[in-house]
Amino acid sequence: MTLMATPPVDQEDEEMLVPHSDVVEGPQPMEVGQVEPAGTAENQQVEEPQSLKFTWTIENFSRLNTKKHYSDIFVVGGYKWRVLIFPKGNNVDHLSMYLDVADSSALPHGWSRYAQFSLAVVNQVHHKYSIRKDTQHQFNARESDWGFTSFMPLSDLYDPSKGYIVNDTVVVEAEVVVRKILDYWSYDSKKETGYVGLKNQGATCYMNSLLQTLYHIPYFRKAVYHMPTTENDMPVGSIPLALQSLFYKLQYNDSSVATKDLTKSFGWDTYDSFMQHDVQELNRVLCEKLEDKMKGTVVEGTIQKLFEGHHMNYIECINVDYKSTRKESFYDLQLDVKGCRDVYASFDKYVEVERLEGDNKYHAEEHGLQDAKKGVLFIDFPPVLQLQLKRFEYDFMRDTMVKINDRYEFPLELDLDRENGKYLSPDADRSVRNLYTLHSVLVHSGGVHGGHYYAFIRPTLSDQWYKFDDERVTKEDMKRALEEQYGGEEELPQTNPGFNNAPFKFTKYSNAYMLVYIRESDKDKIICDVDEKDIAEHLKIRLKKEQEEEEDKKRYKAQAHLYTIIKVARDEDLLEQIGRDIYFDLVDHDKVRSFRIQKQTPFNDFKEELAKEFGIPVQYQRFWIWAKRQNHTYRPNRPLTPQEEAQPVGQLKEVSNKTHNAELKLFLEVERGQDLRPIPPPDKIREDILLFFKLYDPEKGELRYVGRLLVKLSGKPIEYISKLNQMAGFAPDEELELYEEIKFEPCVMCEHLDKRCSFRLSQIEDGDIICFQKSLPIASQEACQYPDVPSFLEYVHNRQIVHFRSLEKPKEDDFCLELSKMHTYDDVVERVAQKIGMDDPSKIRITSHNCYSQQPKPQPIKYRGVENLSEMLIHYNQTSDILYYEVLDIPLPELQGLKNLKVAFHHTTKDEVVIHNIRLPKESTIADVIEELKTKVELSHPNADLRLLEVFYHKIYKIFPPSEKIENINDQYWTLRAEEIPEEEKNLGPNDRLIHVYHFSKETAQNQMQVQNFGEPFFLVIHDGETLAEVKLRLQKKLQVPDEEFSKWKFAFMSLGRPEYLQDSDIVFKRFQRRDVYGAWEQYLGLEHSDTSPKRTYVNQNRHTYEKPVKIYN
Repeated sequence: MTLMATPPVDQEDEEMLVPHSDVVEGPQPMEVGQVEPAGTAENQQVEEPQSLKFTWTIENFSRLNTKKHYSDIFVVGGYKWRVLIFPKGNNVDHLSMYLDVADSSALPHGWSRYAQFSLAVVNQVHHKYSIRKDTQHQFNARESDWGFTSFMPLSDLYDPSKGYIVNDTVVVEAEVVVRKILDYWSYDSKKETGYVGLKNQGATCYMNSLLQTLYHIPYFRKAVYHMPTTENDMPVGSIPLALQSLFYKLQYNDSSVATKDLTKSFGWDTYDSFMQHDVQELNRVLCEKLEDKMKGTVVEGTIQKLFEGHHMNYIECINVDYKSTRKESFYDLQLDVKGCRDVYASFDKYVEVERLEGDNKYHAEEHGLQDAKKGVLFIDFPPVLQLQLKRFEYDFMRDTMVKINDRYEFPLELDLDRENGKYLSPDADRSVRNLYTLHSVLVHSGGVHGGHYYAFIRPTLSDQWYKFDDERVTKEDMKRALEEQYGGEEELPQTNPGFNNAPFKFTKYSNAYMLVYIRESDKDKIICDVDEKDIAEHLKIRLKKEQEEEEDKKRYKAQAHLYTIIKVARDEDLLEQIGRDIYFDLVDHDKVRSFRIQKQTPFNDFKEELAKEFGIPVQYQRFWIWAKRQNHTYRPNRPLTPQEEAQPVGQLKEVSNKTHNAELKLFLEVERGQDLRPIPPPDKIREDILLFFKLYDPEKGELRYVGRLLVKLSGKPIEYISKLNQMAGFAPDEELELYEEIKFEPCVMCEHLDKRCSFRLSQIEDGDIICFQKSLPIASQEACQYPDVPSFLEYVHNRQIVHFRSLEKPKEDDFCLELSKMHTYDDVVERVAQKIGMDDPSKIRITSHNCYSQQPKPQPIKYRGVENLSEMLIHYNQTSDILYYEVLDIPLPELQGLKNLKVAFHHTTKDEVVIHNIRLPKESTIADVIEELKTKVELSHPNADLRLLEVFYHKIYKIFPPSEKIENINDQYWTLRAEEIPEEEKNLGPNDRLIHVYHFSKETAQNQMQVQNFGEPFFLVIHDGETLAEVKLRLQKKLQVPDEEFSKWKFAFMSLGRPEYLQDSDIVFKRFQRRDVYGAWEQYLGLEHSDTSPKRTYVNQNRHTYEKPVKIYN
């Protein structure tokens, strides 16, 4: 294990998952049991570096048999860290990897520390294919580790040909940068800065940074305040009102403000809020919505006035007098970051003139094809200029989005009239001075699929900058807001100056990606005063009322320790709730009358208050204290004594429950005479017990409360039968069956009560519940679905309403079924089949619901893969009531015995690729796949032979032998390609060789020349003695490339990524001698030329990724 100081490989993260779930939303915590940290020196005297690169070499990797595996401890910033991996995945088929606070269990209460870090699995053959993911996190006791549940597919990790495991050794790197932070909890943003932050709803920091930026454009805020709203509007249904409310609170509140009303007004459900969207997209959609809502009002046109500029697209012919122009408006400008050192370079690139010549000539109406120049110039810039920096780009080589972390500078003052107005069109008004000053810098920290957003803003354009990071606002200097957000690499100071160490550099993953500039000549108008007179009266009244209610709540909380909440349950509550809201126990205490009483109040005074409230004179009231029993039921336990009733309420609470002093739960026993008026309660001696009775009607399947009785412990149930019949409204001699309701969690316990055995012998006590019903003859029992109390209570306990949705429409409920949690897999699919009118339930496939992402889980439930419905509905520690179904064309057991492969068939003569789904039994071979393919594809001749290849990143990694089994082939991460075997390859002579041929171009990245492959790789037969000139002729014919283009191509022998360029006279065969190379694909003939294939977004059909566009629905 080594500690190294070398620059990291910049590799983008693909997916960051919440451990214990499959939601895509940035890196998340993983709860792990604490492991005793390995011994390291405490309180080290040497000051540790603030950043470190830690390398962990894990030997015998495939033989690790622990679920979790920890690295040694390393120290960064004076803190102890370690890496935690799950070698076989944390309930996923990916390697799971996290950064862990090694000594979290020993740290003092309330500890926290902040770190930016990256984790990597090193590719030991090709370093550039190392997989690196980065994030940042505030570690604390609740989230003492953070990282990536789906770091990389296990199939890639354990495949020796991929280069991540070599000699059964895996190399992991962790790069950690620790920043000291202020005490998070005691910090008061308003007090320190005069501004307040916005609360994060889950992944809404992207929205918070934008809202703060818009709020701090006072002209915009004033316009929002002036949008017409009424007192009848509700914030959750009105975007203008929700935004007015939010801005008012940002202006006048003392603490951070919630955004829930605003997101609800957008029509977002919680899942939308928990998805990170693109700020630029949200900005455009929000501005369009506001522009629409402002139409026909006093503030109509505000959005255009502030943010709208115009540019002119032109095409001008060089040799004839012809020019075409088109005026377009913009609300923001997208500037290139890659290849540009600063904003000016991006503007230069924006207006760069493109030459249309050669094959790309312009068709100029009556002049025909002409050489021309094409470009863009600006007619006018808006007062508020929003620049979106293109930090995120699509990488065609890697088929993924990547983040550009290159250094990119932006000035405090931006002069767009520079060099004699080089960016302006001839129609531009030159009297307007386009000199801008920087107002805000929006920053993204992290990788492409997750991270954190915050903003640096100077609200009054003074020298003082502020950082708005969700709830926290801090004062910052200009260097922090500008230079530190340029991106690029940062070099840390030497920790051991005496040693000749290479400087430690790390990529800065925090960088600006949106800039807001305000034109100097307009700043007095835009940075205007906004005060109470700008706010509608009804809005002030509403928001002041909300503020008062909030303050009342705070006061209520602050004074809570002076009061006791007394909850009083009565017979009326039991009658109303049992059989409707509840079936077990006696009452839901949250639905009974509650009273907030000062703890010093004598209980007898409280009784007086109750007498007025309920109309029950004090002398007729008897109170029982409730107790929680060991079996988790909650029953009245004993009456209050006269001595207790004489005490203050606060002391009384202590008597009933010493551990929790906030609430006192009581049952009020009131006896009523024949006229239903209250009468004094009967005397209760030690021999008496209070029992509660529920009546069950098996014919109707109904349970209800019928009353309570004071009975003798020595008495027998049979002595009270006539009384029970009277309570139930039955004939006095009706035969009854009695049951004691004992408990209901985790399972129902309801036992038959012997009517001839005394209550004492049956261990019946105060507060017990007796359920009774008529004795049913056998015939009647068979006619009832639940013939007795235990079967009915069992049914109620397991009853579950399930919302079924079609997997094709995962947002819409299709139908509901009442099922039992104990229903087997077969019961559930039978009920679904019955509901949708299907004869064969085995063709129904069920998928569980992910409670976090509110989407179907990626993997469906296997045939009889779960015991019962309960298992279908459980998602880690949550239970859902949603299931998804789909109807298959063949029975599920049969389908599970089949392997599904996506195969891309490349036609020999037609320039087309067709994807075929091949479904065969798992024990089938490649030969079976080829035979199946032959029935689906168009062959050049009937006897053509096919082969199947594995293609990855535009290289051929494998020709599958016909005998290979298909069960373990993974088509999710690489392409399976089928093609006809050319005749010349079938007849290879002893002096012929089959070589790989790949297209490539060279790119400069991080000051290093890199080879990038693209296009379709293929095989070529070369003959002994054949020159490059001869091979080129065959290649040109095969690829059908025009002479002019082919003349620009270069040809190289490639070995381990390094090109050796060939001359026409070189004998190609000599280069391809058999050598002990890592893989055949690392020795190939390279065709160097520019990639002219259309730049389309490649859709990877194998990945189930859902990325939703930003939508505001209202």
